[in-house]
Amino acid sequence: MLDTLQTIFVALATFAIVVAFHEYGHFWMARRAGVKVLRFSIGFGRPLFRWQGKDDTEYVIAAIPLGGYVRMADERDGEIAEEDLPRTHNRQSVSKRIAIAAAGPIANFLLAVVVLWGLFFRGEVGIVPEIDTVKPNSLAEAAGLQAGQEIIAIDGRETPTVAAVNFALLERLGDSGMLTVAARYPGSDVVTESEARISQWLKGEEEPDLIGAFGVTIRMPPVLPVVGGLTEDGAAAQAGFLEGDLIISADGEAIPLWMDWVTYVRARPDQAIIVELEREAARQRLSVTPAAAVAEGERIGAVGMWVALPVIPDAQQRHFDRGPVEALVASVTRTGDLVAFTFKSIGRMLQGLISPSNLSGPITIAKVAASTAEAGWVAWFGFLALLSVSLGALNLLPIPVLDGGHLVFYGFEAILGKPVPDRVQMAGYQVGLVLVLSIMVFALYNDFSKF
Repeated sequence: MLDTLQTIFVALATFAIVVAFHEYGHFWMARRAGVKVLRFSIGFGRPLFRWQGKDDTEYVIAAIPLGGYVRMADERDGEIAEEDLPRTHNRQSVSKRIAIAAAGPIANFLLAVVVLWGLFFRGEVGIVPEIDTVKPNSLAEAAGLQAGQEIIAIDGRETPTVAAVNFALLERLGDSGMLTVAARYPGSDVVTESEARISQWLKGEEEPDLIGAFGVTIRMPPVLPVVGGLTEDGAAAQAGFLEGDLIISADGEAIPLWMDWVTYVRARPDQAIIVELEREAARQRLSVTPAAAVAEGERIGAVGMWVALPVIPDAQQRHFDRGPVEALVASVTRTGDLVAFTFKSIGRMLQGLISPSNLSGPITIAKVAASTAEAGWVAWFGFLALLSVSLGALNLLPIPVLDGGHLVFYGFEAILGKPVPDRVQMAGYQVGLVLVLSIMVFALYNDFSKF
């Protein structure tokens, strides 16, 4: 119960921050443009809290925390007092209305820049992408990569960390053409560059293992079956497992690695398992019965525990220490890369090159927000920046009812010298609303299908 409440709280806080920045962008620009703002709302539906500001704006926190809005004075919405007519949204110049519509997504991008700047300025640590093994008949083998080499660039993009390798490969998801890889041996100045041909790479794959599909494993310390934490009231906690326990065997079968334990548990829903473990240099036995769960349509076992991640040796880590200016440049660059990647991914999803199952809704976002919070504030801030970029980019899509749809109408107005007819705008808003609601329903379906 406590875990559920914590997940809900973290999710709501994360949503609220991102939405608040988005709406504040609209609010701030509207005020600067001389528009009267009637309501600033975080959430939809029935107001839970409301108060009237000295600026005559009503501030609201509503019951459904999946968005927000800024309501501005507009003659199309009803009667407007004579003295407020110059402050209505519809009477402003098209340039001011464009600025107001664009300010929400821009605020999200600025939030990401500020958050990433703080993380980069604090210092960044990543894992060196040194190859441990190369799979036969893989892209990596075709590119001539060998064990012991470090991947230093993919398609000209530097890859100083494993995360950078993942991102570079992610950009080629569903793509065709030549994949260029640069590598070298540690301590050597000799860089070898080679190519491998891809054709609609990993098209339609759900949650693809990018590095694995590329055909390499990264040199990492083994992930031992050590309990890193337990879910409250989960099967493992009830059986008496404690954080720090080292699992030795299950039903007499040796468990050398964490994934061996995961595989063993998943295959035995509702079946008792006799576990031998080591605790404070002493061995003992426990019996645990995995609860039945459904994942991707398959009935699996789950005991409610997670792994204690191994300590990465310094030799396999890469540290980045940036000054304030360097950190700012890096944060702007990273935000731009994320925006471009978001639009590229949407385009490939529409082409059928990326599985629409990767489209996530509020439930998945809530779980990710909670898990990153558990991993530490650095991980959570990183997720906050990513979510903020996603919200800003999605709102720029040219769909009526979204900011991007408003910008399209204002663009036509700027070109034609007159507003798009109201009937055309209303028809567009109706179509856009149906489209957005359909996307939300589909995203929710994806969420539920994963549990």
